[in-house]
Amino acid sequence: MKKAVFYQIFPERFANGDPTNDPEGTEQWGGKPGLNNFFGGDLQGIIDHLEHLTSLGINAIYLNPVFEGTTNHKYDTKDYFKVDPHFGTNDKLKELVKACHERGIRVLLDAVFNHSGHTFEPFVDVMEKGASSAYADWFYVREWPLTVKDGVPTYDTFGFEPIMPKLNTANTEVKEYLLKVAKYWIEEVGVDGWRLDVANEVDHAFWREFRKTVKGVNPDAYILGEIMHEAVPWLLGDQFDAVMNYPFTKACLDFFAHDRIGANQLANRLAGQLTSYPSQVNEVAFNLLGSHDTARLLTLCEGRTERLKLATLFQFTFPGAPCIYYGDEIGMDGGHDPDCRKCMEWDPQKQNGDLLQFFKQTISLRHQYPALQDGALTFLQDQANDQNLIYERRDAQDRFVILINKSESSSVFRATIANEAWTDIVSGTPVTAEQGQLNFELPAFGYAILHAGSAENNQAPEFVRISSTELLRSGTL
Repeated sequence: MKKAVFYQIFPERFANGDPTNDPEGTEQWGGKPGLNNFFGGDLQGIIDHLEHLTSLGINAIYLNPVFEGTTNHKYDTKDYFKVDPHFGTNDKLKELVKACHERGIRVLLDAVFNHSGHTFEPFVDVMEKGASSAYADWFYVREWPLTVKDGVPTYDTFGFEPIMPKLNTANTEVKEYLLKVAKYWIEEVGVDGWRLDVANEVDHAFWREFRKTVKGVNPDAYILGEIMHEAVPWLLGDQFDAVMNYPFTKACLDFFAHDRIGANQLANRLAGQLTSYPSQVNEVAFNLLGSHDTARLLTLCEGRTERLKLATLFQFTFPGAPCIYYGDEIGMDGGHDPDCRKCMEWDPQKQNGDLLQFFKQTISLRHQYPALQDGALTFLQDQANDQNLIYERRDAQDRFVILINKSESSSVFRATIANEAWTDIVSGTPVTAEQGQLNFELPAFGYAILHAGSAENNQAPEFVRISSTELLRSGTL
């Protein structure tokens, strides 16, 4: 996992590879996303575009739910053992996983075990038979019959949404059913782990049994929980391997996108988080800057790709497994759901080629150097300028000092660093730190990646070099 670079795919909006399985009323690809419309994305579409992921440097994908449901997002599961017919078949998922494994890509599925959908057979039975149903205790019913009063269901749900009834995971039959699901897709299809939706609303006892079941089938399976806050109770070795690192997300957005905090506060917040968890947890944390539940990163950066680049550079040089939300690498924008779930843009003429190249280079850099995967991290705070972010990643072979100027004007960076032969990978020029004192100037929203390492380990990927003059001319700055 320390070497993982994730790519999140919302299946309905990634690519339509098989029009024959399109839902009735499917709209033309690239139209305006709504809460309830469909564009025909499917598993074949993902298979057709695996080369895009490979060329990008992706070695792990996280798929939003693929099991049968009535919505475009499929978080309302009807059948936990069946791929949604609009996405394909169980065999098609097997084909996708096999094709991914042949390319060295692991596959993570979304497990919606907090709640089911309203078309889930046991829930349908309860709706029909009421308290006499054999499945009555599978759900949390506060009042019979099951109905909605003044906008609130008489049974527990996810987010007061009537079509998503909450499952009673304390019920032995429910527990056995869901653990069978967890086991089935690993054994039968070969998926490499689970992302657990709304994990904080499911009891710890269930997750302990879940871990034993999953690790019993595949000890290397990755278990990722959706926890929005501090998550120590879930990360003690008996439940999850990692959580979606939203505290990291918020700190990064506050600094790179919203200008709410300075570099020192960013460093303090993230250093505090790192010291809250064991190193084994930090190394496999799921670090994201956006997802299907958030406005897109470019939109939060007010359309400024230079801010997005700085945030992405930081994400890929920070401890943990970075995740790209599909389309961020080509400059897709979008507000909150459903606008963040636009159809993937496959026309090269409408993609941001410079941004795509930046992502490829940054991912390649991370893959090349273990120091950027599990090396030690040290923040080298610049008290003279709170927009200057300076930090070091190092191991026995390589040292990196990364400088990020997140301001509208040029800035001089001052820090104490090792007396080494440094090279700026971005500009390709040597950098001298006289008597260990660095004085280095960067243009507005500029960055530098200073590297010191062994001779055989110094061929970093060449970065596209764009001067501040060119940025001004292009209107980016």
